[in-house]
Amino acid sequence: MKRVLFAVAVTVSAGVGLAPTSAKPGDASWGCQVLLCAASRNPSWHGVGYCIPPMTKLISAMKKPGFSWPACQEAKAGKPGYEVYEDCPAGTTIGYTAHGENGSQREPNQCIKTVSRCQSIGNRDTVMWSLDSSRSEISSNDFGCMQKIATLRPRRADPFFFDIPNDQGVMQRFWFNLNN
Repeated sequence: MKRVLFAVAVTVSAGVGLAPTSAKPGDASWGCQVLLCAASRNPSWHGVGYCIPPMTKLISAMKKPGFSWPACQEAKAGKPGYEVYEDCPAGTTIGYTAHGENGSQREPNQCIKTVSRCQSIGNRDTVMWSLDSSRSEISSNDFGCMQKIATLRPRRADPFFFDIPNDQGVMQRFWFNLNN
C-alpha cells in the first residue's frame, strides 16, 4: 500500500515539476490531491489533516449542477468507480428488486441461492423439507423441490474506488467513502 501511494506521489510530483523529496500534497492538482487522499489508509482521509480541505471541496462541488470529477492526469486516474453493494458470496448469484413505475428500475440488492428442498425416499416418493423462515424470500419451481433463497446484499462502507497502477503497472483498487 505504501509503495503504491509513494509511486502515485512520485508520479504526481513529477507531473508538476517537483523532485519527490520536495513535493507537498498542496503542490499537486486538486484531482491528484483527491486521489492521494482517497487512497489513504490507516488513517483514512478523514484522519489526515491536509486531506480535509480538498475532500470537503469535492463533496461540496458534487452537489452543484454540472459537476465534473477532478482528474489526476499524472497518475492516469480519471473519475472513480462506484459500487453500492458488496459481492455476493460464492455459490450465489445477484438478484434484483424491481421498483419505480411499473417496476422499471431494478436494483441488484439481493444474493440468490438455489437449493433442493426435497429428498427422495424411494422410486417415486418425495418428501418436502421444512423451509427456513429466517430467509427474506423463498420461491419454488413447478415441482416444489427447487427453492430460490434471497438474502439482502450488504452495502459497502466505502462505495467509491480508484484503480491505481502500482510501480509494476498492475492496477490496485482503493475503496473510500465521502461521508463527513
